[in-house]
Amino acid sequence: MWKTTLVLYQLFALCGPLGAEDDHVTPQDCSLDCVRQGGFDCKYCRISQADVQRALGFNSIKAFGSCIPRPCFVLLGEEDGKLCQHYVQGPDNVTVELVNELDPSSDTAVVSWKPSHYGIAFLRGFQVSLQALGGTTMACQLFLFHRNISLPASHAQRVYKSDPFTGLSLGSQYAVTVMALPVPEQWGRFYHSKHFFTRSCVEKNGLEQCKKDWYPKHIKVQQEGTAITVTFNLAPPSMGIRGYFSVCYAKGIKKYTDITPISSQNKSNHSYQLNDLEEGTNYTCEIAANEVDAVRKKFHVQVSQIQKGGSSPVSPSPSLAMVLPLGLALVAMFAVLLAAFTRRRPRPRMKKLDIKPDVIKQHQESKAPGEVISLSRKRLNPPRLLICYSSFDGPAHVKAVMQLGAFIQQHMATQVCLDLWESLSVSEEGSMAWHCRQIRESDFILVICSRGLHHRPKPPDDEGEDDDGEEAEQGLRFGPNSTSTDVAVQLIGEEVGRAKAGGQDLSKYMAAIFDYSEEADIPAELRLVSHYTLTRDLELLFSHLHAVALQGPGRYLRISHISEEGYAELPAGAALQRSIGEARTAMTEKRRHSVAGLGVT
Repeated sequence: MWKTTLVLYQLFALCGPLGAEDDHVTPQDCSLDCVRQGGFDCKYCRISQADVQRALGFNSIKAFGSCIPRPCFVLLGEEDGKLCQHYVQGPDNVTVELVNELDPSSDTAVVSWKPSHYGIAFLRGFQVSLQALGGTTMACQLFLFHRNISLPASHAQRVYKSDPFTGLSLGSQYAVTVMALPVPEQWGRFYHSKHFFTRSCVEKNGLEQCKKDWYPKHIKVQQEGTAITVTFNLAPPSMGIRGYFSVCYAKGIKKYTDITPISSQNKSNHSYQLNDLEEGTNYTCEIAANEVDAVRKKFHVQVSQIQKGGSSPVSPSPSLAMVLPLGLALVAMFAVLLAAFTRRRPRPRMKKLDIKPDVIKQHQESKAPGEVISLSRKRLNPPRLLICYSSFDGPAHVKAVMQLGAFIQQHMATQVCLDLWESLSVSEEGSMAWHCRQIRESDFILVICSRGLHHRPKPPDDEGEDDDGEEAEQGLRFGPNSTSTDVAVQLIGEEVGRAKAGGQDLSKYMAAIFDYSEEADIPAELRLVSHYTLTRDLELLFSHLHAVALQGPGRYLRISHISEEGYAELPAGAALQRSIGEARTAMTEKRRHSVAGLGVT
């Protein structure tokens, strides 16, 4: 009996800690030396940028955090290369949790995932990167297990978490990538990516705390004679909004009203008058705080027609009430007689005009199909577009390219490939290999031409290596590998020349310039393909990507949200317009300095 009791006690002692063990694993503070030595306390360690700098012997780029290419081989594989030679599959169930923080102007995200059971015994850690879509913001975290650990298959049900990613812009889209370590080059399924949006200011803090998102909720319109009085609720004093504006438009005419409430009077509501409105007209009005990108509240104003002799609306006289039905009856009789006369004499009229009936019939039969416009259904997936550019024109030009890629991907039904969004893949494959693969796999290639395409990088000098270190680091912010990007553009030019000489189709290749560039910036070999000026030719670019004709007999296709006038009404279009304006200013200033420098010499 005592033997059975002892066995049960030992089983409970062993199973107790396993059942109580937490299924969520969070990073712990431990040094890289502890990971290399295989210390038992170094189970799931966060590797800091300082640890990476000490291991490499030089300072890594700050934007990359503690992440480096091939981290397992560099940090663990020097002493024993076998640690990093086994295949591990990418993680599963990648989720993003937005957590609360004290800063109301930004958001914080924590990434969690489960390791795959394929190759879990050889798993050495994870690398988590966060990239802002349409921007240059990037953050990366590295986590390693100690070298002597071998995870059992049961650990595939555990949830591993990252450290918080702080300072994320509100209302922005990010891409998070969780990569399992080691990363064998001959395999492809070693990472998992996920896109997510951060919360808006209203979702996180409430409407009363967001100056840009606040708008009047209660609006009352009253008419007294020819005067229109509008009453609306004011923003809370804590928001610091001092001014408002109102815009009313009808019949193509806009009327702007500047509103400045008096702080000493009522602080909850304010009334203002709309003057010079036309009688008998319906106006659509908008009111908002006088802040950049403030949300506008729409309301309608119907201006009643006022009789000159009094304040009551004009009413029809008895004589008019008697004449009106009689006139309508006469018009109806005339219409019936005209219809009967037209039906009775169709053939003589046709002979008089000398038009053959078979021609009219053929035109009527062929007219209906010509009015139908639809996108091509042959392609199940959206077209894949690779965007290439030159980074030598500065960060403002690169930002304009990224905003263009974001707009095309969001509003033109196209999958965009941009090296700045695939920094992990570029660093893993190598910039040239990545560009060659994208050129081969993409359906279309768009080259953004600028003055920087004619720039040829000079070989680095050994003497100026220390002085130019900071400048080189800044240059890396423009792209994963600026020189390789320009070489890829040259490869595209060679492909175009080869296809032209062989009589092949050139529709895969396109060239474009922003309005601050010139057509002379387009290389000679790329002038053989279709080239556009953006954003004026966004509709033509859409037509090229989806093989849709914009014009035809008796019709014209117009897509309002990508037209030259309408694209800026979208948030992504407004960001694109703003970035092009900033790049135009930067390019103008750069040219002015270059001309001034030539004048001095």
